Amino acid sequence: MMHPSLDKLFDKVDSRYTLVVAAAKRARQLMEGEKPLVNCDTDKPVTIALEEIYEGKVKYERTKSGIK
Repeated sequence: MMHPSLDKLFDKVDSRYTLVVAAAKRARQLMEGEKPLVNCDTDKPVTIALEEIYEGKVKYERTKSGIK
């Protein structure tokens, strides 16, 4: 089972699209060497990114051209 659950993650963002894009962008930053903002038992960038979003450590901003 995934932690945090998708239901809990959807409460943190305004749409599924936003969750996917924000997690992908943050995972890419982690793969490029950024330090994780949370303590996690895994080294998988997407899992870490989702945990950061759930804990409110990653913020996003909607723009006309996408998510920043």
